[in-house]
Amino acid sequence: MSILSVSVREPRAQCVTVSQDSVVVDLNDGRTVSAPLAWYPRLLHGTPKERGNWRLIGSGEGIHWPDLDEDLSIESLISGRPSGESQESLKRWLETRNSSTKHAQRPRVGAEIRTSRRMPRQGRVR
Repeated sequence: MSILSVSVREPRAQCVTVSQDSVVVDLNDGRTVSAPLAWYPRLLHGTPKERGNWRLIGSGEGIHWPDLDEDLSIESLISGRPSGESQESLKRWLETRNSSTKHAQRPRVGAEIRTSRRMPRQGRVR
């Protein structure tokens, strides 16, 4: 008697796109899966720049948005499970986000604004 051994590969994310109304994930098995952004309130409240700052975690088992402190597993996305975050937790996050955004938008008078990118040196004008 012979035994057939089948290896099942779990799908992994390869690429992520977040539009105004959905999150779209290309998987390594050729499928493209999408879900309404309303299922993930932190993504919904994020700016396009914050939504665009994502990274794959666990070799593509999930996606992490560091600016929004949001994680999405591919298993949940495929299963059609929206965010499990409680309304109370989301409310606290939004309050923290709104208070830090207000402070970030108002630089102190006389404060030097620095960027993390270095600009190329150009010739000096005398």
